[in-house]
Amino acid sequence: MTTPLNRRTVLAAGAAALGAAAPFATATQGAAAMADRKGRIKQSIVFWCFNVAGEKWDIEKTCQVAKDLGVPSIELADPAAWPTIKKHGLTCAIAPNGMPGAPFMRGLNNPRYHEEVIARTSEMIDACAEAGFPAVIAFTGYKWRDAEDPKSGEISLEEGADNCVKALKELAALGEKKGVTICLEHLNTRDDSHPMKGHPGYQGDDVDYVANILRRVGSERAKMLFDIYHVQIMNGDVIRRIEQCKDVIGHVHTAGNPGRAELDDNQEILYPPIMRKLLEIGYAGYVGQEFIPTRDPLAGLKQAVALCDV
Repeated sequence: MTTPLNRRTVLAAGAAALGAAAPFATATQGAAAMADRKGRIKQSIVFWCFNVAGEKWDIEKTCQVAKDLGVPSIELADPAAWPTIKKHGLTCAIAPNGMPGAPFMRGLNNPRYHEEVIARTSEMIDACAEAGFPAVIAFTGYKWRDAEDPKSGEISLEEGADNCVKALKELAALGEKKGVTICLEHLNTRDDSHPMKGHPGYQGDDVDYVANILRRVGSERAKMLFDIYHVQIMNGDVIRRIEQCKDVIGHVHTAGNPGRAELDDNQEILYPPIMRKLLEIGYAGYVGQEFIPTRDPLAGLKQAVALCDV
């Protein structure tokens, strides 16, 4: 009797394929894993998940894991880490915007922060161009006029969108000259259990709102960071959303929901068909693994890489 193909069997097969419980691969094993990989989805490891929230991997260890798994990128790493990334023959698929503290709070929707955000993002665009890295992250910011004070009054959706368009047009003009893309991220505001799982107060919490901002900018150097985890929480219908946003998607992130944990059978998102949809729309960018490990991080990362290798 044929075993029915369901979410649990797909996940189990992916974990088995990469030996999820195995120790670090040797160089030979890493080469073999790369040879077996389809590689149609370019994957990336999001550094903060395994350095801040995970097992405190430093950049050297993270690069070695990426090489062993056949992953070509370490992303959202500060410029200080870039020489190590390049030494290992890897890229940084998307760079931070250079803002201190929580970078998603003081954003492009608020003129109060425009001078600092535009200056720091511009510096990062220049640094990426020099390093040969493709993209820099951007955020709408929180909806409050003082980003840290909910009592300071709210920026309307219309005003926030107008302010984002104005700032992004300036940044996109620089991106066009430098060959670097600015990717505006959609975040969820529903999960308030942890500051890195949800962002109550973030203005760009609707994927259509963010997509329409980018269409108004009208530049190939201003795109969306389509985070599957956040889209699932706020909008759902992920595959259809990918189709609807295919003209503006510039980068993709993963994580399991609920909880922003591993891509395993304890969460609700079925990743292989989502990856196939990205291929169907002709997406050629990177998919960053941005889950917060709750168990052995290497095992979870191996499983996630296998699932997304369609």
